[in-house]
Amino acid sequence: MQVSQILMEIDNEIARLQQARNLLAGGSDRLPGRAGSQISTPAGKKRRRLSPEGRRKIAEAMKRRWSERRKLAAKSEKAAAPKVK
Repeated sequence: MQVSQILMEIDNEIARLQQARNLLAGGSDRLPGRAGSQISTPAGKKRRRLSPEGRRKIAEAMKRRWSERRKLAAKSEKAAAPKVK
């Protein structure tokens, strides 16, 4: 991967993060200095789309992961709690 391509991808990621921050902060969805242009992917590279089935699988995997972490946290809290007689 060439340095110029890496820099271009970093710039695209920064632009996406700034747009997400503006949306969350309640600002406009336009980025300053972009004159309303859409964030584009590098030339010749198509954006990959996630199918509803793929999205569902990822959501289920995350729920399982969160559940396991909650169980581990509960066990560690229980073990770390001082025993009162």
